[in-house]
Amino acid sequence: MYAAAPLASRSRRRVPLVFGAVLTVLLAAGCAEPAATPLWQPPAAGGASGSPATSGPPAEAEQVISLSATGDILMGNVPNRLPANGGKGFFESVTEALEADLVMGNLEEPLTVDTGTGKCGPNSTRCFQFRAPPEYAAHLRDAGFHLLNMANNHGYDYGPKGYTNTQEALEKYDLEHTGAPDQITVVDVKGVKVAVAGFSSYVWSNSLVDIDAAEKVVKKAATLADLVVVQVHMGAEGAAMTRVKPGTEMFLGENRGDPIRFSRRMVEAGADLVVGHGPHVLRGMEFHQGRLIAYSLGNFAGGGNTLNNSGRLGWGGVLKVSLKPDGTFVEGEFVSTYMNGTGKPTMDPDDRGLGLARELTRLDFPKTGARFSDTGSITTPRPA
Repeated sequence: MYAAAPLASRSRRRVPLVFGAVLTVLLAAGCAEPAATPLWQPPAAGGASGSPATSGPPAEAEQVISLSATGDILMGNVPNRLPANGGKGFFESVTEALEADLVMGNLEEPLTVDTGTGKCGPNSTRCFQFRAPPEYAAHLRDAGFHLLNMANNHGYDYGPKGYTNTQEALEKYDLEHTGAPDQITVVDVKGVKVAVAGFSSYVWSNSLVDIDAAEKVVKKAATLADLVVVQVHMGAEGAAMTRVKPGTEMFLGENRGDPIRFSRRMVEAGADLVVGHGPHVLRGMEFHQGRLIAYSLGNFAGGGNTLNNSGRLGWGGVLKVSLKPDGTFVEGEFVSTYMNGTGKPTMDPDDRGLGLARELTRLDFPKTGARFSDTGSITTPRPA
């Protein structure tokens, strides 16, 4: 079994890479095709502010990049549960909260035309399938998203063609995606390489259940980039599923993984941030070997009331994290949001999500849990 090295001896990655916006690595093929132009240009000489160079430590030693992430995103469901005005302005309330050098979200529906292969038959019960028009990818771009995770239980609602159509829709609007089997997506963020890989319990993604296989994906990602982010759709669903406990979680007969074991193993394999979603409710956050694990960011958007927004099912938020290129945690923040009466993501002045995340963290991770200030700032736990 893989034995985790102590944090102090964990080797960090600084390997030469072809400069490009995205590097999608298929492990089976062992090759990569870099894009021609970077998404985000590195900072001007002298530092991120572009000020003249001064003597002192190398710029990289002080460099910090910001990342933000959300939970589940549905913008509507064709044909009759779409937002007003064609979805224009769907994310307008939360655009400022999303701002970061790399903005990520979990896309919980295909963006596709009807492929004729919807998973729910005419007589299906308790079956949910979703899709939004391909052009809705523009709303994600306009909100500031850069990368969408597709490793979740709705990624194949309209079969392999629907999945491919979604990838193409995102690419049309210069959005990156991750989550296919053996896919590692590497983006250049201000000169820092960030590898993102998506995991779920379904065959159209990297495996959440096979932890040894998942560990290999993360170890590979760690050789390709400075920072590694794991996006993972894990855990049982429902309003009562806010607690994180050791062991495997099941839902409707499906193995939804062992969230604690999986997440900690991914950190030990080289992940610098683990972003969880799937239960449709917020869960606690902890630090493992100095790396933040967010076990679920809850529901972020359910346009056309595609997601239940009653009580805590309607609470979500934006996780914001700043990291150094060696993975060191600098600062973090949780910004509370909720889904309004039509399912649009909306800033929450009452900070209900923050209150719930703080309470759950205290209950589930009394020693390793993240510390939250009254304003949502996240810091590491006090030393024992």
